Amino acid sequence: MEMYPKKTCSIDRLVTHPKLVEAAKTGIKTQQRRDGVYGWPGETFTLDGREFVMTDLVRQRLGDLTDRDARAEGFPDLETYKGLLIRMHPGMEWNPDSLIWVHSFAALADA
Repeated sequence: MEMYPKKTCSIDRLVTHPKLVEAAKTGIKTQQRRDGVYGWPGETFTLDGREFVMTDLVRQRLGDLTDRDARAEGFPDLETYKGLLIRMHPGMEWNPDSLIWVHSFAALADA
């Protein structure tokens, strides 16, 4: 088993915004980027009664994000995703060298 760092938050806090929960339930959202680790591959979590499994956990530079990544987050493009993050986190600067954790997941029936 690959070694991952200690969790910084519980997996049940991975996807919390109602619109993003709905996007995950419909299969539009398949990833969540966070500053810390919320879950490990193989771990399950539930969103509104639907069970999901973490399929992957990798590090990524903000500067390496693409429109495809933004769509996996449930957004139409990178600019929309980037704008929302900056608005949600006052004082945040988009530093292309900042590292984040990419939590990939799928509905358990789809995994």
